[in-house]
Amino acid sequence: MSQPFTTAKEVEAHAKQRMEKVLADMQSDAASIRTGRASIHLLDSIQVESYGMMSPLSHVATLHVPEPAMITVQPFDRSQIKAIEKAIQQSDLGLNPSNDGNLIRLPIPALTQERRKELVKKLFGLAEDHRVAIRNVRRDANDSVKKLVKDKAISEDDERRSLEDIQKLTDGSIAKLDVISKSKEKDLLDVK
Repeated sequence: MSQPFTTAKEVEAHAKQRMEKVLADMQSDAASIRTGRASIHLLDSIQVESYGMMSPLSHVATLHVPEPAMITVQPFDRSQIKAIEKAIQQSDLGLNPSNDGNLIRLPIPALTQERRKELVKKLFGLAEDHRVAIRNVRRDANDSVKKLVKDKAISEDDERRSLEDIQKLTDGSIAKLDVISKSKEKDLLDVK
C-alpha cells in the first residue's frame, strides 16, 4: 500500500474514493460505446494530430448533435479539417465523415443486430474489468485493515467491523456498476 493509514476509517474513506473513481471510469467507458443515437461522447477517444502533437478531438473542434442521428464537428482552425476527418475515419467507430470545407457531418447509421450483440459483449467485458478493479480496491483495503491490527493500531472488533463495512461498500459499488451496465445494454438493444 502506498500510504500508511492510522485508522480503519481512513482505509474505508480511501477505498470509497477509489471505488467511486472506478465507477466514474465505467460511466465514461460506457458513454463511449456507440448506440443508435448520436452523442458527442462517442468521439471522446479520438485523437487528432494538430500542430505536430496529438490532441483530443474536443480540443480542436466544437462538437454538436443537431439531430438524433447526426454529429457535427466544427474545427476551430479550418486548416485542420483534413486531419480531423482522417482521425475519425481511422477510429474503430465505423463512422463515415463528410466535409464541406467548414463543417464535418457524421451521420450515425442504425446498428445491425449483429453489431449490437458485439457491442453488448464489449460492454460486458468492460463491466467485468471494472468489477475486478473494485475487488482489487477491496483487497487492498482489507490488507490495510489487517496491517493496522497487526501493528496494534486497532482492535480485532474494529477490524471485523471495518471488514464488514468494506464489504458493504464493495457490494454497493458493484450494484451501481451493474446498473450502469444494464442501462447501457438496454440502450444498445433498444431498436428504434
